[in-house]
Amino acid sequence: MLPNEYRIMKDFMLGNQAVAEGLYEAGVRFISSYPGTPSTEITEFAAKYDEMYAEWAPNEKVALEAALGAAIGGGRSFCAMKHVGLNVAADPLFITAYTGINAGMVIGVADDPGMHSSQNEQDSRHYAIAAKLPMLEPSDSAECLEFARDAYDLSEKFDTPFILRLSTRVSHARSTVEKRDRVEHEIREYVKNPQKYVMMPANAKGRHTVVEKRLADLQEYVENCPFNKIEHGTDNKIGIITAGTCYTYAKECFGNTVSFLKLGMVNPLPEKLIRDFAASVERVIVIEELDGVIEAHCKALGIAVDGKNLLPKEGELSPELIAACVLGKKPDFKALDEKIPVRPPVLCPGCPHRGVFYVLNKLKLYVSGDIGCYTLGAVAPLNAMDTTLCMGASISALHGYNMVRGENDKTVAVIGDSTFMHSGITGLANIVYNGGHSTVLILDNSITGMTGHQDNPFTGVTLKGKPAPNISIEKVCAAVGVNEDHIKIVDPNNIGELEATIKAELATDEPSVIICRRPCALLKQVKRLPSLKIDTAKCKSCRACMKIGCPCISMKDNKAVIDDTMCTGCGLCEQLCRFGAITK
Repeated sequence: MLPNEYRIMKDFMLGNQAVAEGLYEAGVRFISSYPGTPSTEITEFAAKYDEMYAEWAPNEKVALEAALGAAIGGGRSFCAMKHVGLNVAADPLFITAYTGINAGMVIGVADDPGMHSSQNEQDSRHYAIAAKLPMLEPSDSAECLEFARDAYDLSEKFDTPFILRLSTRVSHARSTVEKRDRVEHEIREYVKNPQKYVMMPANAKGRHTVVEKRLADLQEYVENCPFNKIEHGTDNKIGIITAGTCYTYAKECFGNTVSFLKLGMVNPLPEKLIRDFAASVERVIVIEELDGVIEAHCKALGIAVDGKNLLPKEGELSPELIAACVLGKKPDFKALDEKIPVRPPVLCPGCPHRGVFYVLNKLKLYVSGDIGCYTLGAVAPLNAMDTTLCMGASISALHGYNMVRGENDKTVAVIGDSTFMHSGITGLANIVYNGGHSTVLILDNSITGMTGHQDNPFTGVTLKGKPAPNISIEKVCAAVGVNEDHIKIVDPNNIGELEATIKAELATDEPSVIICRRPCALLKQVKRLPSLKIDTAKCKSCRACMKIGCPCISMKDNKAVIDDTMCTGCGLCEQLCRFGAITK
């Protein structure tokens, strides 16, 4: 048998799973993240390795700061988030370039071209450029593992965190990987060094010089680094410069007839390598998703390239789209003449948020919404949300709205338990501190729902499955100054009580919080009740039960019908029927 360091085992992995394997092989000790699709599974897979400590942090800023602290403390660390999470973590992100690290540190960020589960499209390469941090971009699971593993040695060599940029397709696609045994790294000695780690102005000035010197060293390294590769085609007419998943798209589209410069390190970008490649072909085409970062770099070097003049600046690319835009080939498929009905996203059967939005719609309130599965309260037939901006913004934005318009008795903010912990607490403190009297509904479903049921500081369980102190939402609200008489806890499936509570709190002249507490219907510990049924003799076809938008209920032969394969027996529709046609 070969020595352990040379033993290779093949596997078939998701990109996110491969990143976790890369962390394991690199000897990572500490992982702190906040869940966000498409990055979530990295940390979930990493938590399965006993050799690595992994945790969910309250938000991305906290996660990145914890990972930086671990790296300064001498242990290799990792932090993962989605692209908009990098906005939250931007403050410590920029500082990491100045302080550098002690042990290696990698920051994983997953972009979401096409906005499959995000409120915007955002190109994280701009953050790497602005923060002057190196960035690697894998194109498949094999590179996810290799880049994640190898980034740690480079992080320690250049004394800086490395950013690993993923995308939805790379994170959630599977391909073959080659695994190796874990290489343990002793915790490095920590040496007190205020000039390096204390970022007051006098020290920061000196560290900026270090950042610029490092960037120059990285610029020299990138010209011959193993992450960037040239593949010569059968002729020299066309050369493709690309990175990430776009490489696999372009490879499928063009095959081996053209030459490729595949960039695995996308910040800093090479100069001589690109010049030499461009000189070897007659025409250069840059293929990249979202912004023309590589294209702009090439043009700054004086190289004529095609790029966004051919390809879109928004949405995902695909082999078919590239072929159509670059080669003028129409996709080879047959379109159906019939229009297929759309299937918009909908709250799950038994979802505890459904009753909340039914009542808010009924009361015709202005609803300042937030990020979570409850955002679906904005769609028909509930139509009960006016704004959704970013994590935690519902409370802060409602305060501003009410201070300008003075409509406190007609407005509420809606936020989930995990989002409240993420960035909602400070918004509530702002209302109390500045004399506002807005009403906030905290939808406590006992889990972080939208990203796939991750625990948070309010659930009493850690990522590793260990019991933890169960932080009390009501005590947090009281601690920031909300009068305990105006902190109410209701069951959102009790429509009558919920409506009465909302009306009462809207009538107050001070801040108020209504905690709508019922666990997510999909949690394993939630018991599913017997499904409800319709007594067709009593059904008057009034469609009142349809107003809650439950996917279990439909109309057939002008009578309501309940699908007993989906119904959880929550009883919400039963409360709406005035004729007693819905029974257990």
